[in-house]
Amino acid sequence: MIKYLSKFSITGRYPGINSLIILLSLVIGYGWALQGLKIDFATLQTSWPYITDFVSRLFPPNWTVLDIAIKGLLETVQMSLWGTTIGAIASLPIAIASASNIAPQWLQWLANLLQNAVRSVPSIILGLIFVAATGLGAPAGTLALGIYTIGYLAKFYQQAIEAVDSRSIESLEVIGASKMQIAQYGILPQVMPLALGYTFWMFEYNIRAASVLGVVGAGGIGFQLKSYIDGFEYTKATTMMLVLLVVVTVIDAVSSQLRRRLDAM
Repeated sequence: MIKYLSKFSITGRYPGINSLIILLSLVIGYGWALQGLKIDFATLQTSWPYITDFVSRLFPPNWTVLDIAIKGLLETVQMSLWGTTIGAIASLPIAIASASNIAPQWLQWLANLLQNAVRSVPSIILGLIFVAATGLGAPAGTLALGIYTIGYLAKFYQQAIEAVDSRSIESLEVIGASKMQIAQYGILPQVMPLALGYTFWMFEYNIRAASVLGVVGAGGIGFQLKSYIDGFEYTKATTMMLVLLVVVTVIDAVSSQLRRRLDAM
C-alpha cells in the first residue's frame, strides 16, 4: 500500500522537489535566525575605525614579558594535561553505562542525563565554582577542566563503543568467552584507537579552554592575558596570544599526526 501511494506522491513524481524543500527550509531557518539577531548593518559600517584603532594598539608585541608568557603557558599545559586525564578516567564508566549495545535502558537514561547535565554548564561557570571552593589559581582550573572534559569525552567514548562490530562480539559469545574476555578481545581493540584520538583532541581543546578559564582567575596564561587587557597593556597581551598561538599550532600538528596513526590502526 505504501509503495502504491508513493507512486502518486509529489516527491516520487518530481525527485527534485526534495532538494527544493530542503533549500526553502534552510532559507526560512536562517532568515528567522537573522531576524532574531537584530543586526544593525548601518552601525557595522561605521564601526571599522574603532576596530582598526583597537587592533593597532595590540602591536608591536612587547617581548619583555616573554618569560611571564612562557611560565603562564607551562601552567596552562599542566592544567590541560591533568584536567584531560581526570576527565578521561571519569568518562569511561559513564560511557559504558550509556552505550546502547552494553548497558540496560534505565542505566543508559541515567548516564545520558548525567552527560547532558555536565555539558550544559559552561566552562567559565565551572571555573567560578572551583575558584570559590579552592581559591584563585591552577587547582581551580584543573578541576573545572576535568569536569568539563567528562561531558564531551563520555559522549565520544560512548559513540566509539556503540560503533563496535557486533559480529566480533557474537563470535566470542559463540565460543563461550566471558564478559571480561569479550571486553578485552572484542570491544577494547576496536574502541582504543578512536578513544585515544578523541582524548588527544580534547587535550588540545583544553589548552584553549584553560586560557579562557584564566579570565575568572583559574590560573594559566589566561589570567595574565586578562590582567594585561584590564590594565590597557595591549602590547603585552599580544605577546601572550602569540605564544599561545605557537604552542597550540605545534600541539595541533603533533596530535593530528598521532590521530592519523591511530586511525590507520
